[in-house]
Amino acid sequence: MLDRMRYDYDIRSIDPEEWAEVKQLRLDALRDPDAHLAFLETYEEAVARTDAFWQDRAVGSGAGSTAARQFIAEASDGVWAGSVTVLIEEAGTKDWAGLAVERRQGHVVGVYVRPEHRGNGLIKALFEAGVGWARERGAERVRLLVHEDNARAQGAYRKAGFVPSGVTVPFVKDGAQNELEFVLEWRP
Repeated sequence: MLDRMRYDYDIRSIDPEEWAEVKQLRLDALRDPDAHLAFLETYEEAVARTDAFWQDRAVGSGAGSTAARQFIAEASDGVWAGSVTVLIEEAGTKDWAGLAVERRQGHVVGVYVRPEHRGNGLIKALFEAGVGWARERGAERVRLLVHEDNARAQGAYRKAGFVPSGVTVPFVKDGAQNELEFVLEWRP
C-alpha cells in the first residue's frame, strides 16, 4: 500500500508552456482501465494529435484563460498526480449535447487521478480549486457528467459534494448508454 503521507501536493493552474506535460497526463489517463467510460476520446486518437493541438489546449485552459482552466496536483517529487478542467458555460447558450444552459455555470471535464494517488482526498482538493475558480468567475453552480456504469467516479464525486441532478444525456460513444449529470450548487 502506498504511503500517502510521503506526498505533498501543489494544486495549481497549468502554465501554457507546460503543454507537453498536459499531453503526457492525458495519454496516461487514456490508458486507465475505465478510460472508455470516463473520456470521449481514445488513446489512439489523442496520441495522433499534433503538438500544435496540445499547445492550443494548454493556452485555452492555462493560467490567463477566462473560458477554461486546468488544475493539476503536482506531487513533491514533480509527478503530476491528477487533474481537473473547468469550462465556463454561459447562460442563454447551448451545451455540447444541445441542452439549454440556463445560468452561468462551470462544467468539469477531464477528471483524472493516477491510481497510486487515489483515496487520499486529492480529488476533493482538485475540485475545490476548480470550483473556486468557477465561483470567482460568477458561476452559480458547477456540473459534470459521469457514465452510468462508472461507480468509482460517481463515489468520488459524491465525496466531493456533487449530487445527481436527475438529468441524463445519451453517451456520445453509444446512445444506448447514458451519462448522469452531477451538480454542486451554492447560494449566490
